[in-house]
Amino acid sequence: MVSRLAPTPSFPFPRSLRLLTGTEFQAVFNDPQWRVSDRQFLILARPNQSDSPRLGLVIGRRNARRSVDRAAIKRRSREQFRLRQHELAGLDLIVLLRGPCRPGEGRATTPQLVRLLDKLLAKRGQD
Repeated sequence: MVSRLAPTPSFPFPRSLRLLTGTEFQAVFNDPQWRVSDRQFLILARPNQSDSPRLGLVIGRRNARRSVDRAAIKRRSREQFRLRQHELAGLDLIVLLRGPCRPGEGRATTPQLVRLLDKLLAKRGQD
């Protein structure tokens, strides 16, 4: 017996949803309309000219020594962005790792990112 599952929605992360150039990053750094942060992350956001959101990641070696941890943080950041892109429409976001990440801690960042995105959306809703 073959069961038919409902198709899962596709939320791709194409190149058009990324901040790519230094100019695009600088625009968000220079004039963020919203900022949310905790001990480890800072998220900067500003409206963009399109209906789709764009994401930039700044995950430096200074705060996450191991490449495995940097990759895990980037992967989880992209995943949360990808799943919530319909809520973040019209925003340019930068996720910045600002605090130290101990070895193995990169895999446990999803709840922090969810909480920060919730705070960001609440702030955006107030304006």
